[in-house]
Amino acid sequence: MPRGHYSLHDTHDHTPLGEEHFHCAPGPSGWRYVSQLVNPTGDHSGSVDLALDELGRPIRLELNAASWQVRGAAIDGVTWVRTDPTGTHATEGNVPAHAFTGTSPAFLIATARLLRLTPDATATRVRLVAFTDPVLAPRTVDQSWALVNRQTHTTDNAPLTVDEYQVTALDTGEQHSVHLSGDVVLSAPGIELENLETPPSVFD
Repeated sequence: MPRGHYSLHDTHDHTPLGEEHFHCAPGPSGWRYVSQLVNPTGDHSGSVDLALDELGRPIRLELNAASWQVRGAAIDGVTWVRTDPTGTHATEGNVPAHAFTGTSPAFLIATARLLRLTPDATATRVRLVAFTDPVLAPRTVDQSWALVNRQTHTTDNAPLTVDEYQVTALDTGEQHSVHLSGDVVLSAPGIELENLETPPSVFD
């Protein structure tokens, strides 16, 4: 069960946004990721609980940030309920999309699990519903993912396979790289792996 923490920062000016302390693990029905977020002053600022089925589809998502809450799942595309800080108003949403995304590293791993790309495959288009900070506002985004490189590194414990993805935002053409090893993000825009207590899980 990988456990550790990421530091998060603004992708434009590198302003620190806080840390995400996580643990995750594959299970008999898929994969689960749970994390707690703290802001730069160390105060609790939110949480992520994401569960995928064996095909990489989100069967349960719960996000909390600034007292806003989102609960969602892959139902008729993706469906969610967003609740305001007072708890008096809840709005439902549904979009014919493949999965969810957001600032958490969990969503990068989830998208990679959903697509299951191989190095010789062409780029694959995916539609995602992004929940943007700090109020978890939903926004539909279209991306293209390609697995451009796969390398295996020798370590003291076991070989470590690192996948490099090229992710393109189809509305702007902006591209960036994401490096994953199993269910851990090694590097991505706005994300730095600061500590990892146990090795990444190896997916089948």
